[in-house]
This record gives sequence, structure tokens and C-alpha cells, in this order.
Amino acid sequence: MVKGKGKQICMILALVGLLTGCGSQSKVPDDYATNEGYQTEKADAKADTETNTAETTAAAAGIAKEDIKVGVLYISDPAEGSGYSYTHDLGIQGMQENLGLSSDQIVRKIVDDSDAQATEASIRECIDEGCNVIFSTSWGYMETTAAMAEEYPDIYFSHGTGYMSNGKNFNNYFGRIYQARYLSGIVAGMNTKSNLIGYVAAQDSSNSEVTGGIDAFAIGVASVNPDAKINVIITNSWYDPEKEEAASRQLLDMGCDVMAQHCDTAYPQTLAQERGVYGIGYNSDMSKETPDSCLTSVIWNWSAYYTSAVQSVLDGTWDGSNYYGGMNENLVSITDLADFCAEGTKEKVEEAKKQILSGENGVFDGVIETNTGETVGKEGTTLDDATITGGINWYFKTVSVVE
Repeated sequence: MVKGKGKQICMILALVGLLTGCGSQSKVPDDYATNEGYQTEKADAKADTETNTAETTAAAAGIAKEDIKVGVLYISDPAEGSGYSYTHDLGIQGMQENLGLSSDQIVRKIVDDSDAQATEASIRECIDEGCNVIFSTSWGYMETTAAMAEEYPDIYFSHGTGYMSNGKNFNNYFGRIYQARYLSGIVAGMNTKSNLIGYVAAQDSSNSEVTGGIDAFAIGVASVNPDAKINVIITNSWYDPEKEEAASRQLLDMGCDVMAQHCDTAYPQTLAQERGVYGIGYNSDMSKETPDSCLTSVIWNWSAYYTSAVQSVLDGTWDGSNYYGGMNENLVSITDLADFCAEGTKEKVEEAKKQILSGENGVFDGVIETNTGETVGKEGTTLDDATITGGINWYFKTVSVVE
């Protein structure tokens, strides 16, 4: 498989809701989960969150590059594994390279996002260390970040996932990962032989980020293999290696022969390879750990956002708008398919990708049947962004949650 090693990139970035930042040509970290040269266009403005143009008190003059200092909160050590924090840190490294920042201009904090007190302490430490831009990368940091933004109106706060923002010095960023999830579902549906697909999920149906990803994946599976079933085990934690390992083993024992995931460790992938079945990675290219079983990985290119966000602070063009990029902005994608994928997989994926990029396929289109027999959506319409990001609390008809 093509690994995308050691590529040089020239980034000409325009952020959806944040103004353009141009990065210099530089070598970025060795992984798919970095931004590779692309040029975004001003958004098609579908998201309500992209229309907020309120001015922030701190934005007017900008900040000199030598005075910028960036704090980042992670739920786990980004140096470990290939998961969520690792991928975000690749984006931070890419931003640092693109903007020519020194290592002492980046402050990293590892803190449990379920601990509000520890989160607040970490943010205060960032501020005490001179950070004027702070990225909190996980859902559970949201409310604490919002409160700190009110307390420190001259600091720029940007929260990943979630939905809160103030249109001034606190914005929200995420992406249309469901688009890439749908494509990976096609891959799973084309390659399962048992028609049993496993999915290790961090949160239950109350979390639209996780549930929407499962549903998009399942809809993708059903588009090519309506007989396949998706079995989901929920760990109720964004990062819990023991639970993620146990869930993976349970799903494999049930006969699942393709393993997908929305969790931080690579256990669903490494254990799938041990059992001689397939896997679909998440966050970064997990074929590095599992070259004999990884069909593809659903990936983020976070340096696209981080570079543009910090550049807007440098330029004084930050306007507090939220960001919601997708495949058209090259924020989300899947890695090149393994050469052992079933015949016809590549063609099905390419066809669907073209439809998504053109807007013909919105993934959550028309009337969708849930696993309780109810329906959501309307014929001829697509679920809006507000629903996708905060209103998906149901599972697609082929999904079963394993207790």
C-alpha cells in the first residue's frame, strides 16, 4: 500500500469561517494524518456555525510570531500509539512546521477530559506559561473551556468536537468525518465474509459524534451489502485501553471478521490481525501496526485547521467562527486501500467518493430506518448539520449494541 512517506507540502489554506493562512513549504510528520498540499475554498456555508461573524476584542491587531504560544490539551500521551491524541499532535506539529514556530512555543498538557478540575488547572497552567492560543481537543473539555474563555477574553480558545462557542474568543472545530466513515463502511461491506462486523465505540447514543459515525459507517455497509450486521460494544470512555481490548476480543469471539472503531487505542486492529481477520483503523494510518489486516483507515488531517487558526491569530483576522470541514476541504479522508481488498472495492469507493464531493450523496439522505423500526429524515432531503452534530441519538437499522 502507498504510505505517503516523507512528503513535502505547500499549504495554501483558507479556513471555513477563519480567514486564509499561507504556510511555507516544509516537511511534515511522517503519516497520512497530516495536511497534504491543498487549497480550500470559502465554504458552501451549509453549517449554521460557519455564519457567526462576531468580532473578538483580541483580534484587531494580531500577535507577532515571536510572541505566539500555543497550548494543547490531550486525553492521552500523543507519543503513544496511533490514536486520537497522536493524530491531533501530528496536526500541531504540521502547524508548527508550516508557521515556523519553535518547540518552546508549543505547550502540551495530558489531562482526563472527564475531570473538570484537572482540565481547568491545565488550562490555567497554559496561560501561566504564556499561551495566548489554547486548543482543547476532546469533547469533555468543552464546558470548562467555555468558562475559561469568559474569564480570559484576550486568550483565544478553540475546542475540538462538541458544539459550544461564543463567537468571540472561543470557537468550535470539527469535521464531516461521517463522509469518510461512509466510505470505510463500503470497504467493510465488500470484504466481510461472515456478514458480522465489529465496532468498538467510546460513547453511547447520547453522543452524536460517535453515534453519527457508527450510523454513517453502517449506511455505507448497507449500500453494498444489505445483509451485513454491525455489532457495537460501547466502552463509555474516550480512552480506556483495558475496555477497548476486552471489547475487541468479545466482538472477535462473536465471529466478526472486520473490526472498525471509534476509540483511542489500536486494539481492534492489532487483535483483528492476530485472529487473521480484517480491520479498519481510525484517526491515523493503522496499517503501520497491522499491515496484513488493515483494509483502510479513516483519517483526519488536522494541520489544515491548526495552521489556519493560528495564522488568523497572527494576522489579526480571527473572527470567532466555528469550523466544520470535510472531504472537500481535505480535512477527512480514508487511506489508500490495501491491495488485498476484495475485487470491486476500489471502484465502489471511488464512485461514492465522487458523489460525496459533488454533493450528490450527503450520506444521511432521505428516509432512514433505525434499529427500533422508527424512521428519521424526509424523502428528497439530507439531515442538516445541526442534527448531524448534535441530534443523532439513534442507530441505523443494521446496528446492534452488545451489552
